[in-house]
Amino acid sequence: MDFVPALEEPLQQPLKSVLGPATAKVMAEHLGLRTVGDLLHHYPRRYEERGQLTHLADLPMDEHVTVVAQVADARLHTFASARAPRGKGQRLEVTITDGSGRLQLVFFGNGVHKPHKELLPGTRAMFAGKVSVFNRRLQLAHPAYELLRGDSDESVETWAGALIPIYPATAKLESWKIGKALQTVLPTAQEAADPLPDSLRQGRGLVPLPEALLKIHRPHTKADIDDARARLKWDEAFVLQVALARRRHAETQLPAVPRRPSPDGLLSAFDARLPFTLTDGQQRVSREIFDDLATEHPMHRLLQGEVGSGKTLVALRAMLAVVDAGGQAAMLAPTEVLAQQHHRSIVEMMGELAEGGMLGGAEQATKVVLLTGSMGAAARRHALLDLTTGEAGIVIGTHALIEDKVQFHDLGLVVVDEQHRFGVEQRDALRGKGKQPPHLLVMTATPIPRTVAMTVFGDLETSVLDQLPAGRSPIASHVVPAADKPHFLARAWERVREEVGNGHQAYVVCPRIGDEEDDPKQAGKKRPPEPPADAADAAEKRPPLAVLDVAEQLTEGPLSGLRVEVLHGRMHPDDKDAVMRRFAAGETDVLVATTVIEVGVNVPNATAMVIMDADRFGVSQLHQLRGRVGRGSAPGLCLLVTEMPEASAARQRLAAVASTLDGFELSRIDLEQRREGDVLGQAQSGARTSLRVLAVIEDEEIIAEAREEAAAVVAADPELAGLPALRTALDALLDEEREQYLEKG
Repeated sequence: MDFVPALEEPLQQPLKSVLGPATAKVMAEHLGLRTVGDLLHHYPRRYEERGQLTHLADLPMDEHVTVVAQVADARLHTFASARAPRGKGQRLEVTITDGSGRLQLVFFGNGVHKPHKELLPGTRAMFAGKVSVFNRRLQLAHPAYELLRGDSDESVETWAGALIPIYPATAKLESWKIGKALQTVLPTAQEAADPLPDSLRQGRGLVPLPEALLKIHRPHTKADIDDARARLKWDEAFVLQVALARRRHAETQLPAVPRRPSPDGLLSAFDARLPFTLTDGQQRVSREIFDDLATEHPMHRLLQGEVGSGKTLVALRAMLAVVDAGGQAAMLAPTEVLAQQHHRSIVEMMGELAEGGMLGGAEQATKVVLLTGSMGAAARRHALLDLTTGEAGIVIGTHALIEDKVQFHDLGLVVVDEQHRFGVEQRDALRGKGKQPPHLLVMTATPIPRTVAMTVFGDLETSVLDQLPAGRSPIASHVVPAADKPHFLARAWERVREEVGNGHQAYVVCPRIGDEEDDPKQAGKKRPPEPPADAADAAEKRPPLAVLDVAEQLTEGPLSGLRVEVLHGRMHPDDKDAVMRRFAAGETDVLVATTVIEVGVNVPNATAMVIMDADRFGVSQLHQLRGRVGRGSAPGLCLLVTEMPEASAARQRLAAVASTLDGFELSRIDLEQRREGDVLGQAQSGARTSLRVLAVIEDEEIIAEAREEAAAVVAADPELAGLPALRTALDALLDEEREQYLEKG
């Protein structure tokens, strides 16, 4: 008798063994679906009702769409063509309608025969293709289609129920093909292991997982869809929160050295030399941090603060407390410009307290060193030696700090600035440099809505600084519509001249550096421009403005006579630093820069900022950039220049930024306008983008409740020994997370 290998768990089966190698290959390459379980979790984006047609009036441009509609008219045109046989070409134009609008379909050449026979007036079908504009009308060229006949067995079986699922699809794999593949694997859903503990599922009245999978793919009523989504949202929220709760639990099991500042040490000496008192918020957050530092488990805290709320000062006081207690503190910044800026401002704030071991240094002083990738060998050797011996209490650097060669005498605290630019693994690599796990403080100036904080930074406790220090000035923000009202742009440059005339300085920000970053392979191969469909399209297709071009135009034109310099990421680090020093010293009037100035750059005398092509930046980024002005006693001015027409979504986004200085409000707008995956994906090392039905802003309550339930489950059974199905779901999530992190390199 032949040996029969044991069957794998049904949902782990590779798709090629069920659907055949060709279909499986397309699904893996274009949708990342490899197993039966992956396909079952590829949920419909929306549903069409047989009696109710899609809104053709709302079709998005340049996107792959699936619509259900009826053929209103079909005409075959013959035209002269040198390329067609017998000199005559054929074009089939089909008009489809859904009651809300009409859409033109076009088929050419040999592709007209089949649709000419099948797409007769009155026929209903699903059509899929990319929406384009021709002669100012929307059209689909050569769409794929599937006739909806209510009679043939195959159609009735495939489109059972009144609701037709429309799946996230690609040009290579239409929605109905995905639907047919699902029809094949759907019986396997009965075998799906349920990750939710029974008590939780029954207590919240959620349907079992097999039922939810059947109802999301083959609903008979809208209530079926609601039941399925409610259940699947809980799966996503709960499994993710269990992963975070286990991470928090593991952290509480680690030992750490408690770090308490000495009563009359470095911190007291620093506080005594501050020329102002801390805000209530700064004092409150400092207390939370000092309480954490005094415990025998590593602190894990996220410090989020509004732009300019004084986070750096709070972080510095925490670093000084650790140095006081005999340890060292490291601050990790995402760019060299920012590392140098932090080093400069911290040394300035500390004065003689930063001159440890030097003549004139105060008695309690320590050494503050900078470590970046581009430092010369001698300076780098010196800095590394100061870290190994413990001579340097504070080090500020880029990810050069994570390298193997860097050894600390006794690393007690790691401060990570702008967390969303570092993966979890990078944080952990730096924390591995301590004799025992050091305390961790993560800072971000991008305000994060509470739900996102719970989802993305769920392994950290959160402190919020939402109060601006006294003496900070308000920033007036205005949209400058360069296309509609060119004289507004002329006025913007006059305002810059006025600010400079009053002894202040200005920034001009552009989205790119200049011609040298264009692909050299494409040089000389300019494509003929496509005719834009409308003003918004024209503005989109125009190349973004560049620092080098804008600086040249300004020095020769509206800002001639002023001292203008450029700053961008491709300059040599010494040159960048020299430009920033001159600007900080007031030797430059206007700095034309890319977003290298986005975070941490602090020049209180800079009062005006003009952001060119502002519509090409995200909401949070604009808010960050704007935070570079109004840092002194004079009021700030931020002008958002755009070519986009008034009715466009981009203009509405800019209007939102101009209307409020509240970063938390803007972060909500930002999240609502973008796919959450973009926001969540940049925040951690991966799997946060695996949210399929959970919407972070709308489902706030589910996330908060799932966090509580997850904490209780992990406290009772940290290894999840009694919940094998939950362990399996968790392993799948973490595998995906690791895989995505590795792909990102």
